[in-house]
Amino acid sequence: MIAHIAMSASKLEFDDALKNYITKKIGRLDRFLPRHARKSVHAEVLIAQVNRAHGNKYECEVVIHVPDATITAKDSTLNSFAAVDIVEEKIKNQLKKYKDTRTMASRGGRHGILRRFKSRLAGSEVV
Repeated sequence: MIAHIAMSASKLEFDDALKNYITKKIGRLDRFLPRHARKSVHAEVLIAQVNRAHGNKYECEVVIHVPDATITAKDSTLNSFAAVDIVEEKIKNQLKKYKDTRTMASRGGRHGILRRFKSRLAGSEVV
């Protein structure tokens, strides 16, 4: 669970149901982070009601600060809960890419060592 989530609203009543929903959705995005980054991550969520020419919309912006990067997503829809869902999906995809790039080096090195060890062990049993 992402422990530090700063929530703010602009031109909108920020009720407990929306706060709980944001905490639930954004808070569980930590499972898409590398383990070393989970303790230092924090998120900022901004919900705003925007009056546009074609009707009122709710705009959601989420900024997640992870080591060596900042991940941002923004979307607007007719429903504030739906905006949170869409932004959560966008952030999830970006976090998967972040995790793959950060853990790729350690994966290759560790498996390479294990593969060499197994081949040497198999070679010594034959001799």
